[in-house]
Amino acid sequence: MSKNTTRRALVLFNPKARRGGESIKPVVERLEAGGLAVTVEPFEALPEIARDIVRLRNTADLVVVCGGDGSVSSAAMAVMESGLPMGIIPMGTANDLARTLAIPMDLQEAAEVIVKGRTRRIDMGTVNGHAFFNVASIGLSTKLAQGLDPALKRRFGRLGYALAAIKVLAGASRFRARIAEKGQVTEVETYQIAVGNGRHYGGGNVVEETAEIDDGHLDLYSLEMSNLWKLALMIRSFRSGRHGAWKEVRTARCVEFDIETKAPMPVNADGEIVTSTPAHFKVHPRAISVFTP
Repeated sequence: MSKNTTRRALVLFNPKARRGGESIKPVVERLEAGGLAVTVEPFEALPEIARDIVRLRNTADLVVVCGGDGSVSSAAMAVMESGLPMGIIPMGTANDLARTLAIPMDLQEAAEVIVKGRTRRIDMGTVNGHAFFNVASIGLSTKLAQGLDPALKRRFGRLGYALAAIKVLAGASRFRARIAEKGQVTEVETYQIAVGNGRHYGGGNVVEETAEIDDGHLDLYSLEMSNLWKLALMIRSFRSGRHGAWKEVRTARCVEFDIETKAPMPVNADGEIVTSTPAHFKVHPRAISVFTP
């Protein structure tokens, strides 16, 4: 593309996102002021995102997703197949991928990142073929995602998560699972198994102390304490990614994991229930180009 050719931006906007009530007019104006020709395509259901990208890919030079982590992950497979770079305008509740990539929470500043045009290739995780950037999990977080009222999430944000989490913890129980990596199988009794691709998840927790979103592997942890309320003592460790130091937390690092449970259990990927066990987790190194500061 010559320097005189205007880049075309396909902007996908979710009005139901946590910050979906905010006008995206300032975002569009900033992109246009930076020399981009902007087409805005609203969506209300996550499956629409991939269909829109496939349908409009030949009319765009880059894709901009305005929404939360679930919206960005829903776009991932179509973005990867299109070969287009992706911009992120963080309009969700946690915005963990934006946090990992140091993308500003201010919408106009996030648009400026896209205008400047610097990109970084990042890894993408998949579970049974469904993409995730932050973490995919079985157990507690899945029950939280299932029990979180969308209206509560939209109105109270992280506080809504906290209120729902208290209810989930009160009724939680352990489950048995088989974890396979590199041909070795481990049987566990656990409250949660989480597999991370990026660095941040759950509104700022860290998957693993040294984890990065372009390190080419996945980081797993399993919560195997007998008393779930011990989590209260571990909070600081999860915020820093040092939870593996606790004997009740099993950790592993690999490029693929297989997890089986006696009965099918739902899998939560970046805040959305996408599949169920048995679950195959895989990392796709440097799969997508993303605009970053």
